[in-house]
Amino acid sequence: MIPLDPQQARARAWFEELRDSICAEFEAIEREAGSDAAFDYLAWDRADPSGAPGGGGVRGVMKGKVFEKVGVNVSTVGGTFEGEFGKTIHGAGEDPRFFATGISLVAHMANPHVPAVHMNTRFLVTTKRWFGGGADLNPPLPYDADTADFHARLKAACDAHDPDHYPRFKQWADDYFYIPHRQVHRGVGGIFYDHLESDGAAAWEANFAFTQDVGRAFLDIFPALVRRRMATPFSDADKAQQLEWRGRYAEFNLVYDRGTLFGLKTGGNIDAILMSLPPLATWS
Repeated sequence: MIPLDPQQARARAWFEELRDSICAEFEAIEREAGSDAAFDYLAWDRADPSGAPGGGGVRGVMKGKVFEKVGVNVSTVGGTFEGEFGKTIHGAGEDPRFFATGISLVAHMANPHVPAVHMNTRFLVTTKRWFGGGADLNPPLPYDADTADFHARLKAACDAHDPDHYPRFKQWADDYFYIPHRQVHRGVGGIFYDHLESDGAAAWEANFAFTQDVGRAFLDIFPALVRRRMATPFSDADKAQQLEWRGRYAEFNLVYDRGTLFGLKTGGNIDAILMSLPPLATWS
């Protein structure tokens, strides 16, 4: 493992703790549905372009009765950006060295009435230190109540830290999770934030606390939405709409998603990077 300073070690430990809590909750939902599905974990390592150890991560995937495919990944990597890519990363324009640790989650559900979801939080170090992340809901068959409850829980997490966070980060999510060539949003939104600069100790503690609360908010609200909808009967037409919608999701992740590009450009594990893709999708 690459050497970590105290802030890096604390962030990594939290992301791994959050992973454990989320996976345990998702497996509990599978038990409630009469399934014995469990996460399969695969550890991976990467080498920096210099040949030095570049960190690694753990890919976690479960395929069950409720969760058709859910991936929960953690990674802690570092080294040097290759070529021109570093110039696109906050704080790496003049110095290509970097460190990144985080959690990334995407859940594709068996029942089209249960919303798919994405969540990611991360801590990066270049010549600057910052947190980023968020969560967004992606229902093939939207329910106003689910959308309202999801946003309300994220708003509560934001408001506990700064009343400006939610309106700013909600708009950021609306702008980011948009498919220009389709002229549609990927889902019903959530929050998205990036470059939450944390170079001083006080700023770091505040932004780390906020990032933790985003993870806790997700763990609180999304399982509740799954339990609310997972027994809802669905038709062939409902399933067809889900598969069509998943095609849009795949298009966004392969064409526009910055996290996918970051993973590919930094030599991450390909299966972990592409775990966000749905198991089945259609294009008409």
